[in-house]
Amino acid sequence: MKNSLRFTWFSALVALTLPLACTDLTESPKSQVTPGGFFRTEAEVVSGVAGVYNLLRNDGTLWGYYNMSEISTDEMIVPTRGNDWKDNGRWLELHRQTWQAGSPAGLDDIERIYRDSYVAIARSNILLDRLKSVTITNQASIEAELRTLRAFFYYLLLDDFGGVPLATDGAVVPRPRVTRDSLFRFIESELLAVRGTLPLNRPANEWGRVRRGVADAILASIYLNAGVYAKNTGVSATAYNTCLGVTVTGGDACAMAIAYSDSILNSGAYSLAASWRSNFTADNRNSLENIFVARNAPITDLGLNFPMRALHYNQFTPAPWNGFSAVAEAYQAFDSADQRRQIFLVGQQYQLERLAAGDTVPVNDRGGSPLVFTDTIGDATLAAENEGARIMKYPIDPAHVAQNNGNDFVFFRLGEIYLIKAEAQNEQTAGSAPALVLVNQLRARVFSPVKPRVTIDRAAILQERLFEMTGEGKRRTDLIRHGKYTTWTEATINGHNAATEDFRILLPIPQSEIDANPLLCQNPGYGGTACP
Repeated sequence: MKNSLRFTWFSALVALTLPLACTDLTESPKSQVTPGGFFRTEAEVVSGVAGVYNLLRNDGTLWGYYNMSEISTDEMIVPTRGNDWKDNGRWLELHRQTWQAGSPAGLDDIERIYRDSYVAIARSNILLDRLKSVTITNQASIEAELRTLRAFFYYLLLDDFGGVPLATDGAVVPRPRVTRDSLFRFIESELLAVRGTLPLNRPANEWGRVRRGVADAILASIYLNAGVYAKNTGVSATAYNTCLGVTVTGGDACAMAIAYSDSILNSGAYSLAASWRSNFTADNRNSLENIFVARNAPITDLGLNFPMRALHYNQFTPAPWNGFSAVAEAYQAFDSADQRRQIFLVGQQYQLERLAAGDTVPVNDRGGSPLVFTDTIGDATLAAENEGARIMKYPIDPAHVAQNNGNDFVFFRLGEIYLIKAEAQNEQTAGSAPALVLVNQLRARVFSPVKPRVTIDRAAILQERLFEMTGEGKRRTDLIRHGKYTTWTEATINGHNAATEDFRILLPIPQSEIDANPLLCQNPGYGGTACP
């Protein structure tokens, strides 16, 4: 059975294209198979579970959700370079937080987040419904795995949209929106119900499948963000939204963020990588720090394309897209001695495939001059092809196939758990000595000689999250929690001040979903029938 499952899990992740559900929950699910005639054995069910995992690296997650989490912040920008990356102004609309439900960003990134999250939820629900009528090996563990995955996709929706329709079965009916705090309580209750059933560890051939640490990491994160997530009203766009004093299952949200961080830290299943960069390389499945990942493979249409998004046209084969860049202030905030600064490409550039092989080959721009990346962008609406530092947190895979790299994308890792615990401790006691110890443990592995912080406060913790987690899709959430999402300014990019309306801490419900579901309402500030 182990050999059979090894084949099923690997082949399903690599090749499964089974469309178990539609874009939203108001239409009839479309499927190439009938669930009642399939999913009768553990191997068949596991292949269906892999169809849910596939949505972790789909357009809604590693494109839409990632883009919104990074490009709408002080961390990343996609400037217009002549006719490149113009796209009806969509990219600067994201960065400057001027989207609407029917604008270019609303019709692309925002709609993809909503649509693909619900595809994953619908697939989970179909499988969970089927498991009620069959008996298979490891049934309880697989049910817990599916409920955790479903909770994760609801977590993405909670983070971006607040309240959304809640579906826990495969029935195809219009569903009303539940409030943000109700969705928070559902996610919390699901994870608490299943975490004890999830395995603490898995064999190597099941790398990427949910373990107990995944449930605990999501819990720690939602508890740290409880000052935002657990409130239907009263969230501040301009002040820190503390977890302190928010009541959750088990007690105070800050205390519970610490408790579930400790569950991970004391589990023995994870440890900080000696090399920080090893968490993101093509062989990062060997890292004991990574808790929850989206599996990728150097196979056509199944690999990570992050290098394509950032690199210059002449730096890689096939030609990259020369788009995503770091905001100058983000790059300049790093200490020059911090090894984490090495993720940025600045200065003379080289052909990276040759460089990885030890052969230094300088690259020219399209005009034939040496390609020298600057760290600043003079005018984001008319940027030169060399402007902007590039974020290469996920380096190219030497075994890549075209644009497909085998680096697994990391959703949660131990480094972030240290920071979650430190921030919650600092909320309990401002300037917390234990919080400072945790932060300095992370700094110790990236500075030589060590360069510890002397004091700790909210601003320092937010800055440390920038240093540790640039490009990991967490910046929007962090800025909202800290009351800085709509107020940060972009001093070096054409003098643009990016301060925007407070309501933009939530995204608009896609108009296509409102049109399809008469029970839906729109988030405040975006027109239409506003949600109460």
